[in-house]
Amino acid sequence: MNFAMYGYFEQQITYFYAAASPTHSIPKMVYTNGYGRSGNIIQNNTYFGIILKPGGLFHLCRVPYSYLGLDPHFSDDYANDLEQNVNASHINYAYCVANPKKFIGYNDSCWRLTSSHNQNGHHAHSSVNDIGVITPSAALSSFPYTPDESMKALDFFYYTMGDKVWGPYGFYDSFSLSGGWVSNSYLAIDQGSIIVMIENHRTGLLWNLFMSAPEVKEAARKLSFTY
Repeated sequence: MNFAMYGYFEQQITYFYAAASPTHSIPKMVYTNGYGRSGNIIQNNTYFGIILKPGGLFHLCRVPYSYLGLDPHFSDDYANDLEQNVNASHINYAYCVANPKKFIGYNDSCWRLTSSHNQNGHHAHSSVNDIGVITPSAALSSFPYTPDESMKALDFFYYTMGDKVWGPYGFYDSFSLSGGWVSNSYLAIDQGSIIVMIENHRTGLLWNLFMSAPEVKEAARKLSFTY
């Protein structure tokens, strides 16, 4: 894909795994120059009165995927990651509530934009790339960061929309009330993140298991993550 792996996005976990390798580990400089863009990751942008220190699009791919196992309660050289994940989630929520493009259905119960299927394939839905598609997994995978808002979304998806968006394997990937369209497919990566992040919200189980590994502890030390 020739996709540059830097900035505030889901590839942080790739750098972390590389640092954790017992045989081909990267030095911290690779994390600094790559993920951190030699310090240029810091933008201190404000959206809806909420500060997002790292720059980049604020859709929600990154918020669950780097932190299924990696406990986000840490700071690196650039930010407090838990705080930034909470802020990014609230920015996404605030955008959907404000609904500047006036899509049908966006409100405080029906929200969350992230990469998912749409009528024409796969799309990186975000506040700067919004075509009216809601992805249930994005809200439900954010339970550790927005527990009240995520529970309200869960109630709406399950009890109000019901079998329109719920099938044999859980919630369908995405839907558009403006377009009168619901995906007929599931994405395993999204179904998995829902389950894992709800459990992390409840008990921290997956975070605790992952963080107990010696290689993980060494990677956190090498990258100067402070808990």
